[in-house]
Amino acid sequence: MFRAWQSQRLATTHADLLASPRYGPACRFFLTDIYAPKDFTQRNHDIIRMHEFMLRFLPAGLLRTLTQAIELNALTEELDDKLLTVLVTRLGVTDTITPQQYAEGYRICNNYDERRYQIDLLVEVGRGLDRLTRLPLVGLTLRLARGPALRGGWHEMQSFLERGFQAFKHMGGATEFLDIIRRREMAILDRIFAGADDPFAIPF
Repeated sequence: MFRAWQSQRLATTHADLLASPRYGPACRFFLTDIYAPKDFTQRNHDIIRMHEFMLRFLPAGLLRTLTQAIELNALTEELDDKLLTVLVTRLGVTDTITPQQYAEGYRICNNYDERRYQIDLLVEVGRGLDRLTRLPLVGLTLRLARGPALRGGWHEMQSFLERGFQAFKHMGGATEFLDIIRRREMAILDRIFAGADDPFAIPF
């Protein structure tokens, strides 16, 4: 319920990006593969376990982006665990969440700097993927790595890499897309800590 609410909030905030022919694939990738109501444990375990081995097949920059994705996921889980505890134990949330309760939970957790870093890290993962789409032979390298990945049982990791690469390749440049996401998410974060009645009601 908690992560589903967050995912729906993000989809609402960035509805125009989701509907965009240019930005839609990358936005959906963020919502389904970077920040989504599902368990990424297996994918992250695969990346950590096979990091050195995959250096034989994948550029170091790509693995660096994967490492940042793991850090982002771990940070998100840590921050959200604290937030969920506050929502349940201090604000009495059960099976529904209001924007006001969610914002109050943020303020009680009082971790503005960590939430700002979470946004910065999300954008950095996107920048890493964008840089990789500009390097020669990365797409071919990913395709060549598919066989070893599937044989090794790392299909979730391989699928993650291919979807991210294709989504950002489709955009043909992610600077504007990432700037929009950062600007909106920082505006919401600032409005939450400023005590706005509806911090998620920001103009596009």
